Amino acid sequence: MGTTIIHLCYFGLINVIVVLIGYQILKKRLILLSWVLMIISLFIIHFIFQHEHPVIRMLALIVTTFTCMKVIAAANDYKNKPLGLTFIQWSAFAIGWMGMRAQPFEKLGEAPLPNAWPMIQFGISRVIAGLVLIFAAHQVALLHLAPNLNYIIITALLLVGFSLILHFGLLSISAGMWRLSGVNTYYLFKLPAKATSLTEFWSKRWNIAFSEMTSIAIFRPLINKTGAAAALMLAFGFSGLLHEIALSVPVNSGYGLPTLYFIIQGGLVLFEKALMSRKIMFLKNTVIAHIWTLFWVIAPMPLLFHTQFIKQVVWPLGGMHY
Repeated sequence: MGTTIIHLCYFGLINVIVVLIGYQILKKRLILLSWVLMIISLFIIHFIFQHEHPVIRMLALIVTTFTCMKVIAAANDYKNKPLGLTFIQWSAFAIGWMGMRAQPFEKLGEAPLPNAWPMIQFGISRVIAGLVLIFAAHQVALLHLAPNLNYIIITALLLVGFSLILHFGLLSISAGMWRLSGVNTYYLFKLPAKATSLTEFWSKRWNIAFSEMTSIAIFRPLINKTGAAAALMLAFGFSGLLHEIALSVPVNSGYGLPTLYFIIQGGLVLFEKALMSRKIMFLKNTVIAHIWTLFWVIAPMPLLFHTQFIKQVVWPLGGMHY
């Protein structure tokens, strides 16, 4: 326990250093250095936490990845415009918000924005719903179902429960709280079940922070050099790489599977665009479009949330043992 506390202190110090150096990188537009900073920081975090529990390792890697990606995204976003962020505003963005657009924090400290409390209330309701699902997973474990069925039901309940708590709950509460301070924050998960294409799902509805990140840091800088299709696939590939850091490295297993998941998604997005360019409009049927989207998001999901990640992270995080 004492060693873990020391490691967490190192983790906090490294992220503070990233924020401090990151602001200097922003002021001098040192985009290449921002990537170097990320690589070094993640290598150090991985080395420090390599013998910690996978849950702790995962959280340390994810938080550090997001902190470093804030530097990369902001450096790219401000490279051709004046830096409008004070250090306090930059720190609030880098530490306190999961989105990747820094500009809204230029208004930090101004009058409260509308819809803050509805967002907070929405988030609280989703946290409660998520806790109910985790409780339900514990009740299913008491039923002593067939092992495979037990694994599938409990895993599904835990994954959806954690998603409700974090993605739709805590992040919505965070968005509402920042709006009370004048920052034009927004839902990062926008009714994903309403998506009628994978293009819409990944670009406008699911994890807007990741789509902002890959768009600013990968797609936009590369599109004129590689073409739109290659830039899009590289963006999805990069998203896969970040998920490897979050889902495979902590359990030292499943390498390549999250990347394959996102390569499949990128290929299907290109397929959709090809259909549209040839006026093949089967996705215009709303029912078919919903089925198509949900199937391709969910069916390959065992590649993303592979077995060892479920056993070593998801179940323990839910207070359960496989």
